[in-house]
Amino acid sequence: MNARMHLSGAHASQQPDDGERLAVAVDVLGLLADRTRLALLRRLGEGEADVTTLTAATTAARTSVSQHLARLRLAGLVATRKEGRRVVYALRHGHLRRLVDEALNVADHQIGHLPPHD
Repeated sequence: MNARMHLSGAHASQQPDDGERLAVAVDVLGLLADRTRLALLRRLGEGEADVTTLTAATTAARTSVSQHLARLRLAGLVATRKEGRRVVYALRHGHLRRLVDEALNVADHQIGHLPPHD
């Protein structure tokens, strides 16, 4: 991961230029452009979960889920905390949950041939 992938949020006085914003947005959308990662983020949009719960929410093997979670964590999209021996994952912010929801809404419209709307 490159430095721009860390999405910890800039202060208002440190607003990125448009080129940087577009580059980070492309990186985020690229991370969402994977079936397993999208399923993980959709599940995390419902609330915190550990690897076992997240594995059950996908068709991927546990090792694959762990690798995808590590990539999402390094990109700053998910946060972790320890709960005993378990690692619990959560989305870093609601914007990501809404982005995943909107992507799935677009899919619903295309699959169901629903009319466009605002």
